[in-house]
Amino acid sequence: MSEKSDKNNLNALVNRFRGYYPVVIDVETGGFNAKTDALLEIAAITLKMDHDGWLKTDETLHFHVNPFEGAILEPAALAFTGIDPNNPLRGAVSEYDALHAIFKMVRKGMKNANCHRAIIVAHNATFDHSFVINAAERAGLKRNPFHPFATFDTAALSGLVFGQTILAKACLTAGIPFDAKQAHGALYDTDRTALLFCEIVNKWKKLGGWPLAITE
Repeated sequence: MSEKSDKNNLNALVNRFRGYYPVVIDVETGGFNAKTDALLEIAAITLKMDHDGWLKTDETLHFHVNPFEGAILEPAALAFTGIDPNNPLRGAVSEYDALHAIFKMVRKGMKNANCHRAIIVAHNATFDHSFVINAAERAGLKRNPFHPFATFDTAALSGLVFGQTILAKACLTAGIPFDAKQAHGALYDTDRTALLFCEIVNKWKKLGGWPLAITE
């Protein structure tokens, strides 16, 4: 579909989020400080809209990440995630390689959707956003497609829609299966968060809250 036809198509992704391209992100880390603590795992799922305007998942990337030089690894954080940074079977890559691949996927999706900027969707999004931004800066990646501070936070959205702010409880309330044994892995949490976000957006559409008239 051309950019011209997208402009007046209420079911086009570019019109749903004011030109922003939503990308679901989850990170697993060695602590809570994005400047000093290690990024250990990251997954990203892009989203798309079908011809009828229903939001769905699209492409997925997932990486185990090597801690940057001098990174802090808090024992409590490693115990929580179950990640062993020294396990050679992780197949970990550098922050640069992981984010370069994700940014490439995101820029391709933005171009295809005629969107001008990507925006991170995450559960308690400030946390994931801060780790992505800081890792990109450390890696020297200049063309970061993500908005520097704006996010879509599914913790807040699911609190509003479902009365639940914990990811597992929000998913179950929304009718999305959630396996606690797979939780706190970036790929699984990203997948569940993506389904949750799609459910929230599509639920609003079912209730008649979208589409709205497009104004110049």
